Amino acid sequence: MSLHRFHNNLPNSKPPIEANQVDWAKIKKAGIVGVPPRSLITRLNRQQVTIYDLDEPLVAANPEAAELLPGVYCAILRTVCANARQLPLDAVFIDTGAGKCDGARYTARLLAAELTIPVVACDNQDRQPLGNPLCRSALPLPEKMQRITAGVKLAQPPASAPPSCPPRAGFWGVPPRDFSLLELFPAQTHIYGWTRCMENKTPADHDLESHFNPEIPTVFYAQSFCPKTALARFLAARHPMALYLDADQLGGGSARAKIQAFFELTGAAS
Repeated sequence: MSLHRFHNNLPNSKPPIEANQVDWAKIKKAGIVGVPPRSLITRLNRQQVTIYDLDEPLVAANPEAAELLPGVYCAILRTVCANARQLPLDAVFIDTGAGKCDGARYTARLLAAELTIPVVACDNQDRQPLGNPLCRSALPLPEKMQRITAGVKLAQPPASAPPSCPPRAGFWGVPPRDFSLLELFPAQTHIYGWTRCMENKTPADHDLESHFNPEIPTVFYAQSFCPKTALARFLAARHPMALYLDADQLGGGSARAKIQAFFELTGAAS
């Protein structure tokens, strides 16, 4: 049975809606998943809507709140479900296009059937590049990752950018659920992969996502059970100084040991 037919057979179910179906006057608090189109974020900013990035762990861990999805599933999308079911939101906006993943599209359908608030499916096809000053900055990796993820709530980039630096190491991939992993990276680590697309506000730019610097040791990272593990592994195999790594909700001792050993062996840690 197709997902569409299955969905229509659910009692009291409803599909995700489009942005033009939203009663905008009722939206005071909104959750976002992925990187919605700039036009949508612009409208939320203009209406001074409080925006919650549902990809981040905003509520206490609650297995029941995440039970819409299987236990063996992307930890980010399980976090989305936990946040959406516990936060006092008026709507949820989910990028279900090429800039996110199939998992987000299915999650949107399940949340639409589960929640009483509108769940809005959107497809970010923005192509105007806004640059990557944070990815290339001299800020510590955890701080610049935090600034990039916080930037999804704003339609425009910051007016001023921190100074850039020559790269000493690379982080390629998506923002990890456990940001403490980023503390293991040396100073002057540049960011690549989908996180660079986030800052550029072009999440469906697959050419930019596939870019890396072959001259610096680079960790190719993806969340466990995420389709991006395939691209991470593929690119790592073509990089002369690469570590492929995937991790689930928390970066365990094994992942940390691999990162530390990798940078020590490549000389980036010294």
